[in-house]
Amino acid sequence: MILDTFAEYVGRQATSELTLETLRASKRVLIDWFSALLPGTQAAPGIQLLQAHRAELGHGRSSLPGSETTAFAPTAAWVNGSTSHAVEFDDIFRDAIYHPGCPTIAASLALAEDTHASGLQFLKSIVAGYEVSTRIGAAIQPAHYRYFHTTGTVGCFGAAAAGVLLTSPGDDKAALHAMATSATFASGLQQAFRSDAMTKALHAGHAAWVGVTSAQGAAAGITGVADILEGSAGFGAALCDSPDWSTVTDGLGESFNIERITQKNHGCCGHTFAAIDALLECIKNSEARWEQIARIVVKTYAPALEVAGIREPKSAFEARFSLPYVLSHAAIYGSVRLEAFTEKRLSDNLIRELMQKVELVADAELTGHFPKIRSARVELTLADGRTFEVFAPHRRGDPEAPLSDDEINGKFLELAEPVLGSQTASSLLTKLWSMEELAVADLSLANLLPHGLKRNRYYR
Repeated sequence: MILDTFAEYVGRQATSELTLETLRASKRVLIDWFSALLPGTQAAPGIQLLQAHRAELGHGRSSLPGSETTAFAPTAAWVNGSTSHAVEFDDIFRDAIYHPGCPTIAASLALAEDTHASGLQFLKSIVAGYEVSTRIGAAIQPAHYRYFHTTGTVGCFGAAAAGVLLTSPGDDKAALHAMATSATFASGLQQAFRSDAMTKALHAGHAAWVGVTSAQGAAAGITGVADILEGSAGFGAALCDSPDWSTVTDGLGESFNIERITQKNHGCCGHTFAAIDALLECIKNSEARWEQIARIVVKTYAPALEVAGIREPKSAFEARFSLPYVLSHAAIYGSVRLEAFTEKRLSDNLIRELMQKVELVADAELTGHFPKIRSARVELTLADGRTFEVFAPHRRGDPEAPLSDDEINGKFLELAEPVLGSQTASSLLTKLWSMEELAVADLSLANLLPHGLKRNRYYR
């Protein structure tokens, strides 16, 4: 059965050495996760979750970074997983249409702190969680994505695999039962994308919570269903009409998907990235100012328009899923970062006027390459009649065009410094790059207080 093979891998990963490339990749995704987490602590639903769980804060050994407090591992995973998905700067595994970091690292961190793990074991658990979940996710796409949010569903496997490596290192049976138990709690519906409710971010937190509790339960002897993936009433049958399990474990433990992760260069939905990249290149090539733009035609894969085709966004959440909005913001301000979703920018009449000049077209050829290739073609027409066209075959940050380590560092400091202050952010970044030489406790994450903010009753 498929989970038997995954369980054997997770058991081996606890004692196997990481190659230098896989080790580097594990630190890159960890740093990138903190880049998404820290600004999320200042936004919904992170703020509301602290309020909702205020009676639990200050207990347990698992930290809530940026809130100067702790919680028991399941609650920490729930809050941190949700918070790290809040501002849409989290990583992507393209083939699975999946954000692996939010559930996997949130669960791993919570249990690494709870079990007093070494930094190296922490990194190994992250690798294991990414490997299991990205493979399962790729096997059920694109059909799964029609109704389900992969981060909430497949994220349960990533969180469980990472968690059980820490609670029961080297124990194949515990690994099997943790992942099998997590599968039956997999959830997260696409309808959550279609409003500005906070539910979407909670999917990642729920998956992290499921992974932690499944790993803790397996360590105590709770059993799960071994054929939960391929069984006639199992995960694949229920959540995908055409799962392809034929290659799901090929190269397992030898070829690592964590080395092929997309890291976001824009603070919005990943389906918009290729179009943003292409538009910015068009503007550069034309040497035109945004005031000269008469028309922007975007041709891209159909799911991008289904998820990110909101024409008139009324909130920051909707704006992150609005191609007309993020393209217009990029044209006027040159980027799409956190400031793009402030009240001032959301009510900017210049952006709203330019949005009316954006035309969205579903391209059949590009749709046929989804999800493994996320492309966009942008045609820019200027007021004087000149036209410029750019095809972006991949997104900046994709494995074919990865962010450099320096760019990963820059992204982290840009997003972490407003929360922690420059000195604390720089110190944390240095520690994260040396994670394999430290204990997780050396990060002192429970002591990270938002820079310049007063303590409130939810932090203690």
